[in-house]
Amino acid sequence: MTEPKTSAYSLLDRVKLPRDLRQLPESDLRQLCDEVRRETIDAVSVTGGHLGAGLGVVELTTAIHYIFDTPNDKLIWDVGHQCYPHKILTGRRDRIRTLRQAGGLSGFTKRSESEYDPFGAAHSSTSISAALGYAVGRDLKKQDNHVIAVIGDGAMTGGMAYEAMNNAGSLKSKLTVILNDNDMSIAPPVGALSNYLARLISSKPYHKLRDLGEDLAKILPRPLQKAARRAEEYARGILTGGGTLFEELGFFYVGPIDGHNLDHLLPILKNIRDNHEDGPILLHIVTQKGKGYEFAENSEDKGHARNKFDVATGVQVKATPKAPAYQNVFAEALIKEAEKDDRVVAVTAAMPTGTGLNLFADRFPEKCFDVGIAEQHGVTFAAGLACEGLKPFVTIYSTFLQRGYDQIVHDVAIQNLPVRFAMDRAGQVGADGSTHAGSFDISYLGCLPNMMLMAPADEAELFHMVATAAAYDEGPCGFRYPRGEGVGVALPKTGQVLPIGRGRIVKEGTKVAFLTYGVALHSALAAAEKLEAMGLSTTVADARFCKPLDQELTRRLARSHEVLITVEEGSIGGFASHVLHFLAQEGLLDGGLKFRPKYFNDLFIEQEKPEVQNRLMGVDAESLVQTAITALGIDASTLRRHA
Repeated sequence: MTEPKTSAYSLLDRVKLPRDLRQLPESDLRQLCDEVRRETIDAVSVTGGHLGAGLGVVELTTAIHYIFDTPNDKLIWDVGHQCYPHKILTGRRDRIRTLRQAGGLSGFTKRSESEYDPFGAAHSSTSISAALGYAVGRDLKKQDNHVIAVIGDGAMTGGMAYEAMNNAGSLKSKLTVILNDNDMSIAPPVGALSNYLARLISSKPYHKLRDLGEDLAKILPRPLQKAARRAEEYARGILTGGGTLFEELGFFYVGPIDGHNLDHLLPILKNIRDNHEDGPILLHIVTQKGKGYEFAENSEDKGHARNKFDVATGVQVKATPKAPAYQNVFAEALIKEAEKDDRVVAVTAAMPTGTGLNLFADRFPEKCFDVGIAEQHGVTFAAGLACEGLKPFVTIYSTFLQRGYDQIVHDVAIQNLPVRFAMDRAGQVGADGSTHAGSFDISYLGCLPNMMLMAPADEAELFHMVATAAAYDEGPCGFRYPRGEGVGVALPKTGQVLPIGRGRIVKEGTKVAFLTYGVALHSALAAAEKLEAMGLSTTVADARFCKPLDQELTRRLARSHEVLITVEEGSIGGFASHVLHFLAQEGLLDGGLKFRPKYFNDLFIEQEKPEVQNRLMGVDAESLVQTAITALGIDASTLRRHA
């Protein structure tokens, strides 16, 4: 008789929800963490995604759900890269291999997905603000649950985190912030003494003694009150090795402690749960990104983002690229400009590799500035550089540049400073979904006076637009380009400066005209081929510039075609609006021109392959064909088709 198979997940199989977790003895939690870590690694090997951050918080995630009464107690994650173990423990393990897939689990926390996700995340530095909102709402409703925000040291570079802490300190609401320090240690190394002191300081006896000290201080003369209070704070600073900044912001600081040691984590979290009656507290833990998986621990990015991979070897599955990635083409073009002009500098916000600026930094380390997750600062910093006669290229994902919008308006555009905005990840981004889609930059920049905007249709055009931006000193400018590889055109040896506000005819026709902006050109060319096969002569023009618009080209297309269709990979209020305003002002709509704008449908689209996202958004070739036929009032079935 064969022995029954023993599950590799003997404990995890019993844990569907945190209430099941809380039935386990503490002695089982180490094994459970090991199983959660294995499950996380295995799941991401199938789906791809953010591996390192999740592996670093397995123990913390388990301990929080074990000690606190989630979902009644609110657990709010910052960014969300680290939430995969959280999802495994909160009823979503059966779907964990759908992460980042169409119709599957989000790669981030998402309110509509689970009651254990009280606040959606994907951008950085939001958790403390949201948690404070939850805490104040709880207080106003006379409730008594806990609110916990987990934020990484990288996210702490975002100014919003400090704004939130300053507000929390003044409101004195009961709130727990857990600082997950996994990269830059902002305090002395953790150890047995540090952990013992953290446990002591978070305990009820310490709080009682502290209260007694404060009561005694109150009956002393005012100068002695201040001296007594400072003495206590100074003593705590010596004991714990840090926390002065957080104490000044009104937080009670505990730490640093080893975030992988359950013997330390559990009693301290218990103390915080049971003894912390009011006011915000900050628990500082130190963890290792990629913990427990050697191929993540030993990689340069600690397993931050991974394609599908082989668990045994760590080798990622990568398709052979047919063309260089846009981000690398941008970097190559910028290097060329910096070699010609020593005034060219680059600014990124914690994304040197994602934007290709790591390549620029290798060549010009003194001219590349990573400001951290601080887009507002990065934009105004670049404005200052421009004031000094330098040529800054602010290289930030389209969706992240939104965070620096006030600075773009107030510090750059109003002052007409020649800051260049290189907007990577424009358009759809696939598995990262709506939180990372670069849908709005044409709209939010196009409405600003003094802003020049362009978009390359391919990687060669990107090369030329980098050169154009470098040469443009009349004011701010921006250019957008998509994620992923180019279309495979040959790259020029050097970029050529384009005439500002001049587009180009790519294909000449007579009946239907497509006026495109950026990489939407290729959908229009595919649509034109289909329309020609139906006997409908079609022009395809690449605007190149949204602002200033090529008025001569637009006027010509409007006067010589029955249908004019604009095509862009962006939201309402973008390129089409600029074209429509011009047509209306010139009276070019008065003579029967059939104008049809094609832009992203007015919705946030979830994770999918980019080509599917574009189809759902109505900017694929088939949608363009249908738009043209409908505008002409023709029954498609009557049109001749060529083999």
